[in-house]
Amino acid sequence: MPPFVIPPLVKFTLGVLGGAVVIHWAIKEVRRFNAELERVKAASAIDPAALPTLRRDPQTDEWRVR
Repeated sequence: MPPFVIPPLVKFTLGVLGGAVVIHWAIKEVRRFNAELERVKAASAIDPAALPTLRRDPQTDEWRVR
């Protein structure tokens, strides 16, 4: 016989608490990940009209910003 026996109610309680900790951690990670995606999405929103256009110079045949 083992020297220390854990009652079933204690095992169940520890399992429920462990599951709650894992779920809490997973929710925090999902929220953190979504916040990071929103931050990157907001930073990458560039107005295409604000970007310069390149045109070929007919005299030198080089691309220049206009």
